[in-house]
Amino acid sequence: MEQPHGKAMTWTGRILAVLVGLFMAFDSIIKVVGMDVVTESFVRLGYDGGVSRAIGLIEVAATLLYLWPRTAMLGAVLLTGIYGGAIASHLRIGDPLFSHTLFGVYLGVAMWAGLWLRDARLRALFPIYLPKAAA
Repeated sequence: MEQPHGKAMTWTGRILAVLVGLFMAFDSIIKVVGMDVVTESFVRLGYDGGVSRAIGLIEVAATLLYLWPRTAMLGAVLLTGIYGGAIASHLRIGDPLFSHTLFGVYLGVAMWAGLWLRDARLRALFPIYLPKAAA
């Protein structure tokens, strides 16, 4: 039996997933297209500018896996790895903490929250227990 707020949770999770998906679509497309600003950013982070296309294609694949309900968990794990690499890259060169370095954390929280809200199996694996109200 579904919880009383199950539909609201599911829709909130879907909205979060779409928002993460839209951001990732934009982010991966500008990498695949090979915009100059992306290439310059990769060089500033210490990478060969040419790897941006490959990373963009990996992001496209992981995002599609995340948005497809049957493979959402796999996609979330892969995107978590991508976010971790971005966090490490920004941390290594001393980028601002809250705007650049932790942006992958913000995306990861939104992504996992969206999945947790829309997938009962994940909620069963990671339950949140609220204290009972005093009678």
